[in-house]
Amino acid sequence: MYPYQYDPRFQNLFPPGGGGQGFPSFPPGGGQGFPSFPPGGGQGFPSFPPGGGQGFPPQGGAQPPSSPPPAFTPAPKLGSGGPSLYAVDPGAISGCLYRYTYIWPRNGRPYWFYPTFVGRRSVAGYRWTGSFWVYAGVDVNQIREFQCI
Repeated sequence: MYPYQYDPRFQNLFPPGGGGQGFPSFPPGGGQGFPSFPPGGGQGFPSFPPGGGQGFPPQGGAQPPSSPPPAFTPAPKLGSGGPSLYAVDPGAISGCLYRYTYIWPRNGRPYWFYPTFVGRRSVAGYRWTGSFWVYAGVDVNQIREFQCI
């Protein structure tokens, strides 16, 4: 049904049956799981995603790579591994579109990424979990260094 794998880390983002923090439950009465919308949205609401397609990104969007990233880990070019005073330029990372890209974030562990969209302040694409690709986005200010293959 969906072109990507289920990630159990995101299963408890919303409490079942209640909206919490001042939000009403949805559907009214707090149904279990996710509500199903009829094509066209029904009851005056537009369909989602636009066009009624299934999955995310919307139909016709870029698909994840059909194979895992390379088995090797590139070496950072900054060398020291310490903090960088320079911000990553979205124009520079746009040269990595649709290419395996290794990301060294400012905080956290480095990871393989397959960018499919570059905006003014963010990059979206597929992040390798070690087992499968997951659609994700990252703020370019959170990238310390990157290298595309």
